[in-house]
Amino acid sequence: MFWTKVKRVTKAGFVNFWRNGFVSFASVLIMVVTLFTLGSVIFLGAVLESSLLQLQSKVDINVYFMTDAPESDILALKSTLEALPEVASVEYINREEALVNFKERHADDHTILGALEELDDNPLGAVFNIRAKETSQYEAVAAFLESGAALGAGEQAIIQKINYYDNKIVIERLTEIIKSTERLGFSISLVLIFLSLIITVNTIRLAIYTAREEISVMRLVGASNLYVRSPFVVEGVMYGVTAALIVLALFYPVTLWVGPFTERFFGSINVFDYYLENFGQIFSIILVAGVLLGAISSFFAVRRYLKV
Repeated sequence: MFWTKVKRVTKAGFVNFWRNGFVSFASVLIMVVTLFTLGSVIFLGAVLESSLLQLQSKVDINVYFMTDAPESDILALKSTLEALPEVASVEYINREEALVNFKERHADDHTILGALEELDDNPLGAVFNIRAKETSQYEAVAAFLESGAALGAGEQAIIQKINYYDNKIVIERLTEIIKSTERLGFSISLVLIFLSLIITVNTIRLAIYTAREEISVMRLVGASNLYVRSPFVVEGVMYGVTAALIVLALFYPVTLWVGPFTERFFGSINVFDYYLENFGQIFSIILVAGVLLGAISSFFAVRRYLKV
């Protein structure tokens, strides 16, 4: 009996979908716009995240060591820093490398290069370039470096300067941008979901309006609310599945066209490559969103005709 009802409900949903051709087309069209907007938010989020990661990768703090700092103490500090949960990586540049890099940066300044030639010894100390996992964690790393545990073995101080406070304003602003972007993306998604639900409910309600007499007859002969609702929920699911497949097909040429622009302006991301690499995840999100949107919209749209 149960499976017989399921078959009848499913068949009725498919019949309603094809019978109400124009209304079904309008409902699918509205859901295509809705799901396309949702997918665009996904791509926009990926682009923003890539851009922020690029900015984040360019922010670090530098530790400059005394010229007479023992290399064994420097390497010991490097190991200690790498063990910290806040630290993503520590790049060690020894004195010789620091001098080579300095000469390359000032290759056109013959005064500075001449002054270096006059010196008997390398005036530069070793350097650490430290990257934290999150921009908000740089302050904790800087605090550790300034603590007694990080200043060297015995009584000898090995750190000459930490440039965190020189970059503090940039780091704080970048941290705030990241947090604001995350909050904005979440807020926009909620608003779009709410508006999409309202629009889709009203559109599907038009489809159900054409079947209001049929619903009344079913209620008069004793059909339960669930039995009356089910064909329309199946119809809504079909709207969602059809719209999702159309949107996924549309994203292929759209991302193929937009991809070179995002790669040119944002550097590290091509949305077409992102679409192909994450197709499974995007497919699941769009399809599930379409099914839920269609089913929930139909569920609520038919409510006014059930007199409950």
